[in-house]
Amino acid sequence: MKLMECVPNFSEGRDKSKIELITAEIEAIQGAVLLDVDPGPDTNRTVVTFVGDPDSVVEAAFLSIKKASELIDMSSHSGAHPRMGATDVCPMIPVSGLTDEECVIYSEKLAKRVGEELGIPVYLYEKSARSPERRHISDIRKGEYEALEEKMKDEFWKPDFGPFSFNSRSGATVIGVRDFLIAYNINLNTTDTKIAKDIGKTISDSGRFKKNKEGKFELDAEGMKVKIPGTLKACKATGWFLPDFNVAQVTMNLTDYHTTGIHTAYEEVRRQADLRGALVTGSEIVGLVPLEAIKEAGKYYLAKQGSCQATPEKKIIESAIMSLGLSSLFRFEPEKKIIEYVVGAKGAGKLASMKIYDFLDEVSSDSVAPGGGSVSALLGSLGSALAAMTANLTFSHKDYSDRRNFMEECAQRTQELKEKLADLIDKDTEAFNLIIQARRLPKKTDKEKKIRNIAIEEANKKATEIPFMTCSLSLQALETIDEVVSKINPNSVSDAGVAALSAHAAVEGAFLNVLINLSGINDESFIEKTKCEAQKLMDKAAKLKAEIMTRVYGTIGSA
Repeated sequence: MKLMECVPNFSEGRDKSKIELITAEIEAIQGAVLLDVDPGPDTNRTVVTFVGDPDSVVEAAFLSIKKASELIDMSSHSGAHPRMGATDVCPMIPVSGLTDEECVIYSEKLAKRVGEELGIPVYLYEKSARSPERRHISDIRKGEYEALEEKMKDEFWKPDFGPFSFNSRSGATVIGVRDFLIAYNINLNTTDTKIAKDIGKTISDSGRFKKNKEGKFELDAEGMKVKIPGTLKACKATGWFLPDFNVAQVTMNLTDYHTTGIHTAYEEVRRQADLRGALVTGSEIVGLVPLEAIKEAGKYYLAKQGSCQATPEKKIIESAIMSLGLSSLFRFEPEKKIIEYVVGAKGAGKLASMKIYDFLDEVSSDSVAPGGGSVSALLGSLGSALAAMTANLTFSHKDYSDRRNFMEECAQRTQELKEKLADLIDKDTEAFNLIIQARRLPKKTDKEKKIRNIAIEEANKKATEIPFMTCSLSLQALETIDEVVSKINPNSVSDAGVAALSAHAAVEGAFLNVLINLSGINDESFIEKTKCEAQKLMDKAAKLKAEIMTRVYGTIGSA
């Protein structure tokens, strides 16, 4: 799922009713999830965080900016925080399934609407910036709102979108794409804030000034202070004391977790603490964190332990939580801390999350769905899971250490197939329900009949595409089983056999669902193409299954 975060900063932090009206615009958009509202009376500024699919985020951001322009008059605004507009800045951050380049396009789409429809000058910054001079918000915001009227007379300050004129009520807005910022704190076994601050200065990417033995700053040949680069890139850090827990912390913002991950920061602070006679006792993530950042940390520690990284997602997350001590101060709950889990973009559907007996009962009831399509997807997922198991077992066996890289790659591939096929368990039933909904459309007039027939046709095509995907993915599982069956630990070859039989049953079962759904479609071209491609998948699967089972029985017979 494509997921984007948006963190608009509104120049209102005191009037609760105005803040609620602004955030209500976000909450009204289906597909956008409001995560946090953080008002500051002294700064007279509210930082709002929401997330969703890109189109929903753009719509929610536009409507909230529009509402802010109606409620906030910058000509009478005052506050401690630098600002230049009613919506001062609106960062957009790719969370999952999106590239920076794609996000930039969405940021330009938002900026264009704000400029043209609301008459607000808009400047693009960070990764959306069209010139180096506008990359940093501090450069764009120099002089703040009070300098805008004069700046609008200078061609250099022509906005990227919107009117090249002073908007006395709304000021100007800065929009752009930046990396996800992770607020991360690491606990020390000391109450000495000096140690925490010293570590913070050492690791922060801004570096620190070098001092000589007398404690004075060292100067270069030109009389300038000599600076020591920080040990971590994309990291802003310092230290403080938590009286409630009686511990000092190294507190940091990781501004690009792809450059410096959570685990990288943790290990470096541990190293620096050791140099100062201190120990790291755990850590905490403030706010939300992308799934990828947690998984990278979990995989890092699994690799350090010599364990296979191609393991279920839950185990990877548990590895990160335990290794980083993320529950040392407050319990780290993935469903409340990981963005994808919070917004429902990750996790099993209703059917896939059922207990086995509940699913069996559901299938065996007099309801037509879930039926053969969902069961076929389940069989494919089970076959993939078993294939991953055989690769993982071989990976961890000392007699097959020369095959570890190969087994890990195969395990990773089948873990991904397991997840995709499990997702199709629910999607198959959802697709069938679309057919039912289409058939229930009114058909009294010719126009209604036409609309109904088109809806039924499209629903049947969707219901055909899902089992076709099950066929394709289950065949991929069979292909991986074919690769590993002769190289895995012979003690698990029977499991590989069951994996192959399950995956093949999934292909054939899904093939039957493709055929029966094609019978409700009138598009001859679609029917012929789909039937031909599905038959190829079916034929290849049958051949692979036979070859795999010959090797399986051969291995068992010679054991």
